[in-house]
Amino acid sequence: MLTEPGVPAHQDDQLALLGLMQLVSPALPIGAFAFSQGLESAFELGWVEDETSLAEWLSGVLEDGLTRCELPLIERLFSAFELGDHVAVAEWDDWLAATRETAELAAEDSRLGASLKRLLGSLALLPDNNLLPDQAGYVTWFAYTAYLRGVPVHQAQLGFGWAWLENQLAVACKALPLGHTAAQRVLEALRRELVGAVDQAQPLDDEDLGPALPGVALASALHETQYSRLFRS
Repeated sequence: MLTEPGVPAHQDDQLALLGLMQLVSPALPIGAFAFSQGLESAFELGWVEDETSLAEWLSGVLEDGLTRCELPLIERLFSAFELGDHVAVAEWDDWLAATRETAELAAEDSRLGASLKRLLGSLALLPDNNLLPDQAGYVTWFAYTAYLRGVPVHQAQLGFGWAWLENQLAVACKALPLGHTAAQRVLEALRRELVGAVDQAQPLDDEDLGPALPGVALASALHETQYSRLFRS
């Protein structure tokens, strides 16, 4: 884990926390608001239609998706960054790309990754070597940014999950008749599950990884030809 040069040791944790807050903020200008990860199609199909079904959908995606994919991947990327192992970084980035089952999901990861890379470049925070592939995806750039900011890996995983959850609820508020108070109830109900998901992700072996989200894949594929839509995916 890195620390910022010239910063007193007692401020490292505070700066890391602020760096994580910056990274997961909806105001981060990378365009995450434009993607629904198939959720908009689930609304159109009637699979998700109210607060209860939304909470069930998100709980399932968290358990069968993030817990076995993005969250453990962040930990492995942190280890690769610590070792300066660009080969491992590239392999895990390729592995993640292979899990994206539709053109929309693949495009989301690549476009957000490119946007975050451009933002880091404008902040003079890009790595000065070939540690990351040129076309690395969003999760890889997210993990690198958190690592660069000195964020502990456990907190980086929580932050990633929190940003995903807030984004999904923002989608629901725009595309469903779901009020902001209802969205906060869903958020409150899933906070404990998110903490549990990070804990479950920690001990997984490499052979245990891989999302199992056929509903998300089908919704995303159908969304590519959905007649009326607000989101890119």
